[in-house]
Amino acid sequence: MSSASEPLPLPIEGIARDDLAAHAEETIAKGSKSFAAAAKLFAPETRRSAMMLYAWCRHCDDAVDGQILGFARAPADCAAKARERLDRIEADTMRALAGERALHPSFLSIADVVARHDLSPQLLLDHLAGYRMDVEGRLYETIEETLAYCYHVAGVVGVMMARVMGADGEATLDRACDLGLGFQLTNIARDIVEDAGAGRVYLPAVWLDEAKLKPSDLSDPTRRRAVGALAIRLVDCAEPYYRSALVGLSALPPRSAWAVATAHGVYRQIGMELKSAGAAAYGDRVSTGTLAKLRHVGQGAAKVASSRLGPSAPRPPELWTRPR
Repeated sequence: MSSASEPLPLPIEGIARDDLAAHAEETIAKGSKSFAAAAKLFAPETRRSAMMLYAWCRHCDDAVDGQILGFARAPADCAAKARERLDRIEADTMRALAGERALHPSFLSIADVVARHDLSPQLLLDHLAGYRMDVEGRLYETIEETLAYCYHVAGVVGVMMARVMGADGEATLDRACDLGLGFQLTNIARDIVEDAGAGRVYLPAVWLDEAKLKPSDLSDPTRRRAVGALAIRLVDCAEPYYRSALVGLSALPPRSAWAVATAHGVYRQIGMELKSAGAAAYGDRVSTGTLAKLRHVGQGAAKVASSRLGPSAPRPPELWTRPR
């Protein structure tokens, strides 16, 4: 999650869809260059809805995180205020779906996306539940519990994006969720040290015990080798989800599949670079450069073509599966 701290803007009334889309574009340009680059490959209408969905996710992320940065070490009243802000976000989301207009444009954007693509409101509530897990300072005992968190903050976004792209059917949505799970496992692996410094630990307690580490050790540079090994373990855990997600490309329109395949390559490379660097990447925020992103655009087209050549492999039954 982001560390932005700006307050929720004042409500804005009577915004046209073009204005909402422009607001979303500006949000993405500031919040995620990788997503903005991949989104350019979408067909115009798909791109607009994808941007508007992202704008809501980003607004929720920034609003909640700005109140709870360092929450684990904050006074109890700060945690209470964070819960209040999250309650307000959930209420404003539901108000937007009910047709109210005197709201921040991000809420109006998600209402438009829900109506156009017949999204279940439960998907939005599932996503907000991920922020609540952070607000509550949830700890995770097993990798399955970590994956459940990954579903709420990223997997369910993959499901919503797939619906925006016109995909349907539970099997295809499972593959979309798998991509979100891969993305979030990569994020967790990259940000272990930063998150630990903010009092957040997403690594399973079982893994920490096996590595003879305490949560406080994650931000201790003298334990960088052990922490690096856990990051690699997360990267390896993400791999079957990345492989599964590729199978879902064949169910998407060509341009949407190309955008997804590009994002797949960009994010997966972050994990591969973490794995290559090992302990040397301790505390660094690994990212992909412009040339690498361009290379993944080309490779993404090849992935799309390959996905359409033969029958799809079944989804491995051992993978964590989203709730129905």
